[in-house]
Amino acid sequence: MSKQFISPALVTCIIGFTIIHFITYFFPADLLLMVLIFFGFGIILFGTFYYGPLHLKMPLGLFLTGVIIFLSVDTSFFAGMREGLLQMRNMVGLLVVIPMVSWVLREEAFLESAISYAHDFVDTSKKFYFGMVSFTQIIAYFLLFGAIPMLYQFVTMILKDEKGEAWERYKGTAILRGFALSVLWVVSIPSFAYVVEVMDASLWKAIVQGLGVAVMGTIAAILFFPVENRKYHVNFTRGLQHEIDEIMQHTRNKRETKRIVREFIILFISLFGSIFILSAFIDMELLILIPLTIFVWILSYYIVKKRLYKLTHIAALYIKEEMASKSYQLCVMIGAGLLIAGLTKTGFANWVVNSLYALEAIAPFINLLYLLPFMVIILGFAGLGPLTVMVLVAGILQTIHLPYPPELIVLAVTLGSSISILLSPLIMPIIVLSDSNGLSGFKNGFQFNGVFAAVLYILVMTYIQIMAYVAG
Repeated sequence: MSKQFISPALVTCIIGFTIIHFITYFFPADLLLMVLIFFGFGIILFGTFYYGPLHLKMPLGLFLTGVIIFLSVDTSFFAGMREGLLQMRNMVGLLVVIPMVSWVLREEAFLESAISYAHDFVDTSKKFYFGMVSFTQIIAYFLLFGAIPMLYQFVTMILKDEKGEAWERYKGTAILRGFALSVLWVVSIPSFAYVVEVMDASLWKAIVQGLGVAVMGTIAAILFFPVENRKYHVNFTRGLQHEIDEIMQHTRNKRETKRIVREFIILFISLFGSIFILSAFIDMELLILIPLTIFVWILSYYIVKKRLYKLTHIAALYIKEEMASKSYQLCVMIGAGLLIAGLTKTGFANWVVNSLYALEAIAPFINLLYLLPFMVIILGFAGLGPLTVMVLVAGILQTIHLPYPPELIVLAVTLGSSISILLSPLIMPIIVLSDSNGLSGFKNGFQFNGVFAAVLYILVMTYIQIMAYVAG
């Protein structure tokens, strides 16, 4: 098949799946569900032609493993395929809509204005490091892991004359740690939203708890910074002040800068607040509520700014040039859905839990909450991304009863996701960072963040165990 046919066919399947998914959530109809299954299979089929089987190894592996399970268990193959292709429908809808948030962020010079406005608050190396860790978590709300290359390029533009491993470590650890901490609380991160939904946890409790832990992690990152960089004998503050002074000489007028910063704050609060408030008052699945809220939020922004003409142009460009290339994650989700649906027909989940309980029996001082992060970390080092891992692990945990508050289970598995982001050179955050700064995945991961990851595990696990004891 030629790419001239494959790309439009793949885009048609993605759009068709997304639209029918939302329609059938509110108005279930067997005929439309069959069309939804057809489009889901089409995403896998045309995705295989678009990327090539070798580049789609993981999603195809998940998909084919699910097919093999359904062929080998005592259940209807076609009923199993139907269940599997629909298993991850909520995630597909979420992943199509969330990238659209970045459209708004590109409308103004938000990042440049923020640094100009806050230059007096980030005039030392520690303050600037704190700003990078914190701001990465905010930008992750809009750009997901796309925040990593964007902020790296932005910070490199500020520190344009500062070269060498010391400065690369300074920039890279701040941004990677900021993103790793964001998966503990940012509701627009699909892995966080999914596990909260699947574990039936309270959204506000999960966010507040994750945010509190992220604050602890941010403080730990600041405390680690001078110790980790002592060997380089580099005066980061002097270099930073020189660069910021140079930027301030060419900055725009203060009134315009304040307007843009104020607008950014309003945008963040309106997006975060609307999801937070609506989830409390509307009885709707979180994975449905988030994309619908984001869609209305984007539309409202362009209406208020009187730029609807621009929105249609951006949307057309997204569909024509970007949607097909973003379909890899959709194929992963559909493949993972088939595998999870297949595993529910076997005793795999019980085997996993029995193994964990057996380990707990050998070492009574260890409970399951200690071990849950390692399930995620191990899969992360097998090359599975945070979202795929979360889908698989949460899919297993969903089928069993664990005697702990669901919010603690959410924190335990998102902690595993956070640590795998800090360490694994086989998943996208470190791959993207290494591509940006030219350092190896091992150096950006284990060498720069190994000790910090261990301290983060100890900090968060101490909190989890205290809360588990209080709840028990």
